[in-house]
Amino acid sequence: MTAETLYDKIWDDHVVTGTDASALLYVDLHLIHEVTTPQAFAGLELAGRAVRRPDRTLAIADHNVPTEGQAEGIAAVADPESRLQLATFDTHVRARAIDYLPMGHADNGIVHVVAPELGRSRPGMVIVCGDSHTSTHGAFGALAFGIGTSEVEHVLATQTLRTAKAANMAVDIIGTLGPQVGAKDIALALIAQIGTSGGTGAVIEYRGAVVDALSMEARMTLCNMSIEAGARAGLIAPDATTRAYLAARAGGAASADLRSDPDAVFDRHVTLDMTGIAPMVTWGTNPAQAIAIDAPVPDPITLPEADRAAAERALAYMDVAPGCTLIGLPIDLVFIGSCTNSRIEDLRAAAAVARGGHVAPGVRALVVPGSRAVRRQAEAEGLDVIFTAAGFEWREPGCSMCLGMNPDKLTPGQRCASTSNRNFEGRQGPGGRTHLMSPAMAAAAALSGGITDVRAVAA
Repeated sequence: MTAETLYDKIWDDHVVTGTDASALLYVDLHLIHEVTTPQAFAGLELAGRAVRRPDRTLAIADHNVPTEGQAEGIAAVADPESRLQLATFDTHVRARAIDYLPMGHADNGIVHVVAPELGRSRPGMVIVCGDSHTSTHGAFGALAFGIGTSEVEHVLATQTLRTAKAANMAVDIIGTLGPQVGAKDIALALIAQIGTSGGTGAVIEYRGAVVDALSMEARMTLCNMSIEAGARAGLIAPDATTRAYLAARAGGAASADLRSDPDAVFDRHVTLDMTGIAPMVTWGTNPAQAIAIDAPVPDPITLPEADRAAAERALAYMDVAPGCTLIGLPIDLVFIGSCTNSRIEDLRAAAAVARGGHVAPGVRALVVPGSRAVRRQAEAEGLDVIFTAAGFEWREPGCSMCLGMNPDKLTPGQRCASTSNRNFEGRQGPGGRTHLMSPAMAAAAALSGGITDVRAVAA
């Protein structure tokens, strides 16, 4: 029998018909939200089709929702386009008896935070959603990836998806993590090493002792950022950590033997040594434009010729000078949240830095839990008290300032220390400048009023 990777095994188990070049895959879990789904429902109505498996579909309102006043429901949404999307979504999912967690529901939150919490994300599944960061669920050993609106319609109608098989890519994370270095830093260090196209056309399997030691929350952060390296998805083989997480939820235990065969062959292989790497922060306008907090911003002339023009544009947009470190660069806002870093572990890390301090004058700092469950847990632990005493705003769950689709936005020229996943031009609001970093780094920036080495604050 030919040795197979974890990706090969999940793929083979879900092919209904076809070849690697064009196969029809069965979908175990379809996650839907209010931005990419209303158009798909309209297509179903025009074709006279029903939703094939409502029981394998989970609907969550998260992108457009405000992070305060959620008890008012859709009436709390000021933007008319956002309100229309939410209302249309609400009407369609209720009419089709789909599991639905509307704004304000006790289990609502960001789709990629809530599904794992409910035990819906499980090893060996194929999980899709009209959102690129569906790769998050690969932390459970599931093949999880984002799809377009027309594909959303196809999955709703058939519970299958036509797609081509990607290449297998192994990423071994080795070495030892230093103080205040975690999953977000691993992700940014990897993308800085291989670039935003380093994983293009591939599914990444993360391996190695560093990965094995990560919590489930940290694994979700790492897999979440796979798409920023250009990968189709990210995967981590389920193990005792996975089983313990699922045993505490409705999903049950994980498969003990769902992993790549020892002699499986990968199409590509990358090794990242985290030894000696400091906390990471982005200086530019894509996640690959990242450096260690104590390293200088690169001069475009020192970069490969193909990267120079993009670097020059990024430096101009971000108003950052080459040759300097980012330490001390003033910020206007801090955002702790998003499907990348809004879980309880993330909030604990940020609160540990914020405890006893205070947000610097002139800085606004938002803490947005990834779900109501995370919010309840944080409040049970007193984290909300720590944040509010330090001058942070304690908000309700939602995508918030990760993207400019709700009231939490940057204005032109504002600079943000953010725990989200993307720093493209205008991502958090037109003309806004975003520096990606870990929750602990973001909390440190809030207290100092500028980008800071959290190791100095937490020492």
